[in-house]
Amino acid sequence: MVYLGRLNPVAVLVAGATGGSAGDQFYFYLLRTRMVRWLDRFPAILRRRDKICAKVGRNASWMILLSRFLPGLRIAIPAACAYAGIGRLRFTFLSLLSGFAWAGALMGVIMYLGPSSLGQLGLHAWWAPAIPALFVILFFRWLARVEARD
Repeated sequence: MVYLGRLNPVAVLVAGATGGSAGDQFYFYLLRTRMVRWLDRFPAILRRRDKICAKVGRNASWMILLSRFLPGLRIAIPAACAYAGIGRLRFTFLSLLSGFAWAGALMGVIMYLGPSSLGQLGLHAWWAPAIPALFVILFFRWLARVEARD
């Protein structure tokens, strides 16, 4: 509708960015509650807690900024940040910034290349659903490297 001139592009950008960021915020703030103690009930997680928190803490900013562009990690990264105790303001600000970058990039592609441009980029191909799964696998392998190194 923005491409056709029927919707205000700024309003769509703001709605998309804040809506997408709100989803990340939901999981982050949910896991900042007593849910973290619930996760500690699992021995495998509890055994690795300090290592996971240290690795996530060192890389939190870029993880939060990139999470919007990594569809398979949209829940895992906010959950890891909450578990690692990343600050609320830091997460909220970076999540909103990432949301605006994502919404701006998506709107730019659609507005300037047309509504069918995402399909032309191959995002309708049979292999497209495998991309988020690959990101999830790589993310957890990255976290596991800490334990293997120690």
